[in-house]
Amino acid sequence: MKAEILCVGTELLLGDIVNTNAAYLARELAAMGINVYHQTVVGDNPGRLKEALGEAFGRAELVIMTGGLGPTYDDLTKETVAGYFGREMELNQPSLKAMEDFFSCRNMKMSENNKKQAMMPKGATVFANHNGTAPGLAVEGEGKIAILLPGPPQEMQPMFQEGVRPFLMKYSGQIILSHSIHMIGIGESALEQQMRESMLAHKNPTIAPYAKQGEVLLRVTASAKTREEAEALLRPEVEAICREYSEYVYGVDVGDLQHALVAELLKKKRMVATAESCTGGLVSKRITEVPGSSEVFECGVCSYANRIKSQILGVGEETLAAHGAVSPETAAEMAAGIRKLSGADIGISVTGIAGPGGGTPEKPVGLVYIGVDSEPLTTVVRHQFGSRRKDGREYIRYVAASNALRLALQAAKLF
Repeated sequence: MKAEILCVGTELLLGDIVNTNAAYLARELAAMGINVYHQTVVGDNPGRLKEALGEAFGRAELVIMTGGLGPTYDDLTKETVAGYFGREMELNQPSLKAMEDFFSCRNMKMSENNKKQAMMPKGATVFANHNGTAPGLAVEGEGKIAILLPGPPQEMQPMFQEGVRPFLMKYSGQIILSHSIHMIGIGESALEQQMRESMLAHKNPTIAPYAKQGEVLLRVTASAKTREEAEALLRPEVEAICREYSEYVYGVDVGDLQHALVAELLKKKRMVATAESCTGGLVSKRITEVPGSSEVFECGVCSYANRIKSQILGVGEETLAAHGAVSPETAAEMAAGIRKLSGADIGISVTGIAGPGGGTPEKPVGLVYIGVDSEPLTTVVRHQFGSRRKDGREYIRYVAASNALRLALQAAKLF
């Protein structure tokens, strides 16, 4: 099946909003074995929308649209699709009831124009919206399928997973299954160069790398008649990659570093505490983004000043005088200090130079020391992160936090 992604919204054309929906849908459709050859963005204009829809269906059997499902007069996506398929609009009572409940539970009055969102082309399949007011829908006819989804990603993505994915699977005789291998410490280009021949040789399963901020995600995807057959194809490939690149792999299907760390700490019934300088609390922020993190994290100290490093974390004044704040000795004492102060099983420290100023030939911008103090693992790791990017400071802080989470995860796995 060939598909096209058609995103509706003048704000997208003006650049006021980044079109993350198209990227998300392209990845999801590719993982399902559905080919996407074109993506289009069109403003909130009924004439141009009708034209874009006709062109899309001239190239594809499936058109997935986002946006234009709101209650205002210029939200005309449903009406345009209804006209294309020659369908009348009718009130969908379950959608109206869900909308009324949405406002009621928030002690809000539903506006009369919100009822417009419950109007559907006759015969449409409706997808419930558990995160907003606009339902999604699918319209089928004459070998064509239009799927309409709300624009906000926090509404669109859950709706795709809960409603659209199962809907589309009936058009495929195959099960598409993927596993994501998460890596840190190796770049996408370096990994691609090392795995290029293997990637080209593999047809089922396929192997594809995706760059993330300071990380690489390797997606391994298999197609088979059953989930069990697909899993049987995937398992040996995933295990082989994890063995060969064990130095960099921090998990499979774990989401991200902070989720992987919290899950491991919960599993081992261990606590972590953080002492941060150049990252300014970013490590603790990322840990506490994860539900359940209160069970494994009680405190972090943002010790930007040397006085705080000394008075609160117990870093020796002689250490700071002899080696400086950015040094393996200071990182080691920060990690030991926060572990002692908090009573945690693992103490993690970060100290470095995020820039853009403050660097020297001996200690350039991007130099970061990350320390860990725990029973199974106590060490300090030196990193030199690039600083020539426009977002150099924030990049250094983010990847430093990522590597601190990785080091904490390594310690947690040793318990």
